[in-house]
Amino acid sequence: MRVTGAGGVDRSALPAGRAWWRGATGYEIYIRSFLDSDGDGVGDLAGITAKLDVLDRLGVDVLWITPFYPSPGKDQGYDVADYIGIDPAFGTLDDFDQLVQAATDRGMRIFVDIVPNHSSDQHPWFQQAIADVDSPYRDYYLFRPAAANGGPPNNWVSHFGGPAWTLDPAGSGEYYCHLFLSEQPDLNWANPAVMEEFREILTFWCERGVDGFRIDVAHGLTKDPEFRNNPQVREITLGMHPKDVFASFDHVHDLHRPETTKIFETWRTVVEPYDAVLLGEMDVRNIERFTEYVGGRGLDAGFVLKLASSRWEPATILSDLLTYERAALGGAAWAVSNHDQPRAVSRYGDGQVGVRRAAAVTTLMLALDGITFLYQGDELGLPDAVLTGVAMDPVSTRNGGVAGRDCARGPVPWDSTAVNGFTTAPVAWLETAPLPASLTAAAQIGEAGSTWERYRAMLDLRRRLPDLWSEPFEIFDRQATSLVIFRGPLTVIANLDDKAFEFVPEGEFHVEFESYAGAVGGDGGHLRIEPEATIVLSRREPDGRAIAESAEVTHGHR
Repeated sequence: MRVTGAGGVDRSALPAGRAWWRGATGYEIYIRSFLDSDGDGVGDLAGITAKLDVLDRLGVDVLWITPFYPSPGKDQGYDVADYIGIDPAFGTLDDFDQLVQAATDRGMRIFVDIVPNHSSDQHPWFQQAIADVDSPYRDYYLFRPAAANGGPPNNWVSHFGGPAWTLDPAGSGEYYCHLFLSEQPDLNWANPAVMEEFREILTFWCERGVDGFRIDVAHGLTKDPEFRNNPQVREITLGMHPKDVFASFDHVHDLHRPETTKIFETWRTVVEPYDAVLLGEMDVRNIERFTEYVGGRGLDAGFVLKLASSRWEPATILSDLLTYERAALGGAAWAVSNHDQPRAVSRYGDGQVGVRRAAAVTTLMLALDGITFLYQGDELGLPDAVLTGVAMDPVSTRNGGVAGRDCARGPVPWDSTAVNGFTTAPVAWLETAPLPASLTAAAQIGEAGSTWERYRAMLDLRRRLPDLWSEPFEIFDRQATSLVIFRGPLTVIANLDDKAFEFVPEGEFHVEFESYAGAVGGDGGHLRIEPEATIVLSRREPDGRAIAESAEVTHGHR
């Protein structure tokens, strides 16, 4: 029997064609920190359902929810012990069905995180693999003999510190591979049985009304069949951060293997009947590699992760945006923040400076083809959280307290009550300093001039002005720190410089949006775009004809 969710989600009523996601705006929900509905200090599915009206009012089209599967929680849910269940901390399958139904009723879509590179070491597959070396599940994972000296099979390292190999606890003498924690053994995608398992997993969630999958570590599934050493590109020094240790190798044998794209071509045949989307998290800083994943019959789109980790370097930001816009051909997912990196407001300078800069870049992203995501709290202008309790991120706890990802994962501040209204428990799962009333949803929603209202108007642009992302992309003026583009009758001007930018459009025009109040001024048609701002203009001749070709830049930055 087909499972369609609570009450039965009538997918036939949804728009046809997998390209529905292009031009959409998404919203990442880090479930542990969104809203706790039952007072245990941990966010949950019912908490998301309770706030759908707020997200609908904001203008969100797609909700991406981080893992909610049963898990020991060694990596906050990215160590999955059951791919078709719900961890009791987050609710039940009934709660999930109710969320899908409630979102569908509001015209929203649901993306879920899927974690195919590795499972938890508590997954029944792995437990059977170590219990019996002759079990068929042994080949679900990457077990290898020790090196001649008895150590790990090769020089691969973990993202989270130390070797990417751990000795089989059952005493076989073999090592198993894990590119992350030792509690996250990598799956063996050279084994067709693993593909069959994931066919069933993907189908299960599609049948429950899921509209897409954000694929964790999409670039890491396949490994070199010979398990050769990765070339080392720089010296590793004492006390080096795990990220820097990882970057000290050229990962030609454990990541970015050409076989990986074939996996997603098969996945597509599974999800196509459901009109569902495959969205990859590929940590690739190379545009050619990026397009290998999204340029054929594999993934629909991939996150441009450089933009969610970069500091305030306007020339680099604009260069990266244009590079991926040209090459991705609509297959890009844009975001300035996510749960793995410090928040954009803090990376861009903190306070109102950071808020202003983040809004300018996000506005420009909305004028690019693909899908643009907010990370929960972007719409409030949240900075990095300040940890007041124990660290929870294993990057920090297992490496002597180095900087981890907790700063991006603080609970959403809903109001000014205890724990900022996130939970009725005395403390949240991650203890952070309370945020001021000005940064809470209660203070900003409906308040003219607030960051939340600015973002609501920003997200409305794509619905109100579909030309913004769908019309031909024409660069009218490109400077190192500024950009003028035409989209049919629309002009988008991004001035990321620290000086004002002057522009003279011909004919009638209307300011549709400015990324902060007072970002555009001037008189007599002579526009002055203030520093670190993006504006959207509609321009028409008196008879309504578009006049994209008639504008001019007269002075540039001043």
